[in-house]
Amino acid sequence: MDVSSFRQLLQPLTSAATGHTFDAGLENDLATQFPADGDWFREVEAACHAAIEAGWMCNQGGEGRRFGRVIEATPETGDLSVDVVDLIDIVGPHHVHPNGEICMVMPQDATATFDHGGAGWQVNVPGSAHRPTVRGGRALVLYLLPDGAIDFTGQ
Repeated sequence: MDVSSFRQLLQPLTSAATGHTFDAGLENDLATQFPADGDWFREVEAACHAAIEAGWMCNQGGEGRRFGRVIEATPETGDLSVDVVDLIDIVGPHHVHPNGEICMVMPQDATATFDHGGAGWQVNVPGSAHRPTVRGGRALVLYLLPDGAIDFTGQ
């Protein structure tokens, strides 16, 4: 798995999200098109594991919180950046999503939750803020940001 192959794998997702309002409707659409128990979802999860093993994904940070931007926002991706985080029982840094955020949540432990949700999709509306929180074990989270915009507040 390399970056180019990963970008191609995510093309159905970036196409589905491009031009849509980041809201509960988009979250429902993604859950229908790309269910957490579906083949595409599992293929992306396996690709994340292969990329982490290869050393080009989640190659920043430390124990309990590894992260990294793997794809910059470009017209090819519908101006969505792609980041992946590998979190273990942690409350992450507070940040704001100026243009919204799509999170693909992939629990690695049966009891792991991300922001109180399990496997699947979470869409944060433009201007929303949070401290990304994983409880009950380990989770991978792939997230897309319009124009790559994210503002860490230092709070």
